[in-house]
Amino acid sequence: MAAEVSFGRRLTDLAAQFGDRIAITLARQDGSEDTLSWAELERWSNRAARLLAANGVDARTMVCIGIWNSLEHYAAAYGAWKLGACTLPLSPKMPDLEFSGITGLLDRKLVIADRPGAQLGLAALTALRHAETDASPLPDITANPGKAIGSGGSTGRSKIIVDPKPWARIPGTRANQPGNVAFRTGQVQLVAGPLYHNSPFSWGHSGLFDEHHLVVLERFDAARAVDMIEKYRCQFMFLAPTMMQRIVRLPDIESRDLSSIECVYQTAAPCPPWLKRRWMELTAPEKLMEGFGATEAVGSCRIRGDEWLQHPGSVGRPANAEMKILDEDFRELPQGEVGEIFMRPFVHPEPTYRYIGAPPAKTTPDGFVSVGDMGYVDPEGYLFLSDRRVDLIIRGGANIYPAEVEAALSEHPDVADVAVIGLPHEELGKTVHAIVEPRPGITPDEAALRAWMKQRLTTYKMPESYEFMAQLPRDQSGKIRRSQLARERETSKAAS
Repeated sequence: MAAEVSFGRRLTDLAAQFGDRIAITLARQDGSEDTLSWAELERWSNRAARLLAANGVDARTMVCIGIWNSLEHYAAAYGAWKLGACTLPLSPKMPDLEFSGITGLLDRKLVIADRPGAQLGLAALTALRHAETDASPLPDITANPGKAIGSGGSTGRSKIIVDPKPWARIPGTRANQPGNVAFRTGQVQLVAGPLYHNSPFSWGHSGLFDEHHLVVLERFDAARAVDMIEKYRCQFMFLAPTMMQRIVRLPDIESRDLSSIECVYQTAAPCPPWLKRRWMELTAPEKLMEGFGATEAVGSCRIRGDEWLQHPGSVGRPANAEMKILDEDFRELPQGEVGEIFMRPFVHPEPTYRYIGAPPAKTTPDGFVSVGDMGYVDPEGYLFLSDRRVDLIIRGGANIYPAEVEAALSEHPDVADVAVIGLPHEELGKTVHAIVEPRPGITPDEAALRAWMKQRLTTYKMPESYEFMAQLPRDQSGKIRRSQLARERETSKAAS
């Protein structure tokens, strides 16, 4: 049986095999491109490892990478892994308070960022690319753990989610795993999202491990993404629903060539049904794969587009875990009734995550774990999401799920983005408030939006108030903190 190979050793082997073949193409915002061969990435990461070691990094260190999508980001990650260190990608635009809140949880760390308190900046990595310093291979070591993801948390409490498994794999196993999502060895993969988000970071590095050519967007831009798909014949990609929506609304999308796409893997946020159907028209149902899960890796669901057509709105059935829908007292609910989603992995005798800065997630006595998502299952065991418990709007005793309201509003041709929250009300408890980002050049028409929603939702679910913003505060992965938006408006009202 083949043995697992560390990510650092895997890069060394691929550099020896492929040499000057391109491993990563970076598509910059200014329209230019930069490329990095397998051999160059190997040499650069070896130099980066020695720089990190000179700054105190070893197998007990967390290397926090707080820079934009770049070739340097990959050199830093592999440099850390070659020392056995754990990587923690962080958003470079994260407010100082949140950034320091996350990094402050760590005793042993090295921060790479262009902000006060960082030990290394982007320029220090850039200078190593063509430096005349030692670029020879280092002794092989497996980072254990190798990856962590930071979170400000829906409640505002900073935490770090550590993947406790060794950062090693058998080459080709992801391509051959059960429920394969059209991930194959040797593909061209578009990395459209930010590397501080779990999916772009993990899918991209998994791709490099399995000989992918990565085409990495410095920042997401819908037209640029389609240009890269056409130019490099991209086959596999992760896209959040906000990215998918911006692509389908390009004025020339019908004439663009998306025929190279083998799989669009979608997760991070609920995908409105109209948007999923539009992508099926542009590609094919079997080329869309939706995933539901969490960074904690306690279990996931998957559903392919052609299967989704038979169960519209579902995020699929568990792919690698058992699932229960429970009430607040851990009692299992009948089919069709909304409750909290709990999962338990089939083959993980050890924990699948470790929190730094927060207590463990809610867990039943028999080991089922919840991260706060709500949903229900149909008679065939397909899961349908409702929303996170913290975002649920209870209006006069009726439950309203923001995602349902957002999906209806997002279909309006004048709406670029939308977030729905609950605002306090003396009699009803909460009322529905819609924060709308209009499409560029559009003057919002609240009356038109009200008429649109009246045709799509029952009266009590309709927004009772509207607010218009030039740009909603989503991160590049498509996530938004509804609870934070609600707190900001409650605070503003109290202060007025």
